[in-house]
Amino acid sequence: MTAARSPLSPADRPQLGLRERKKIKTREAIRTATYALIKEQGYDATTVEQIAERAEVSPSTVFRYFPTKEDIVLTDEYDPLMVEELRARPADEPWIDSLRHVMRLALDGTMAEDPEAIRVRAHLGVQIPAVRARMLESMSQTGRMLCEALAERSGLAADSLQVRVYAMSLIGGLMEVSMYWAENGFEGDMRDLLDQALDVLDQGLPTKKPSTTQR
Repeated sequence: MTAARSPLSPADRPQLGLRERKKIKTREAIRTATYALIKEQGYDATTVEQIAERAEVSPSTVFRYFPTKEDIVLTDEYDPLMVEELRARPADEPWIDSLRHVMRLALDGTMAEDPEAIRVRAHLGVQIPAVRARMLESMSQTGRMLCEALAERSGLAADSLQVRVYAMSLIGGLMEVSMYWAENGFEGDMRDLLDQALDVLDQGLPTKKPSTTQR
């Protein structure tokens, strides 16, 4: 049996045209400038004008690629690829196994390409209310994309209550993993924390029996 190709693997992604490569290069330049400025002077002190100057683009170009400053630190190209990867998984594979596989691929890809970016995002999500609010909105959009893949696998409607609850439970859990990791000084392996979150989604909340006092 031939293994399915993974759209999350750089080697398996389709070759892009010159225009698309330029767009990606511009997005990366804006992100790099933003991360550098935040590291130097903090999030609130960093302006779009400063980002544009550092990235050697105009402020209007920054806004064309990212509607808000929060989007610069939160937006990546993995969401559509994750949904595509989910659709490529075997139809008889348990759903939680498919999710675990795809989430690990996305996490490994981000950590390999820019490990600092994932830490910056998590830290700002804890420290900056505007980033946290935009993170919730962004993850809600990801959840709607996930609903489509869930519906295809389960046979339920994408807007059914069951599909929406499952998708948003997953999305909310992923956000809490990020917040927990940042709040605890980035201790521990992010993959392990992700696995714990998926275990809760799959098996439910573990309960600890109250101890009985010996008389």
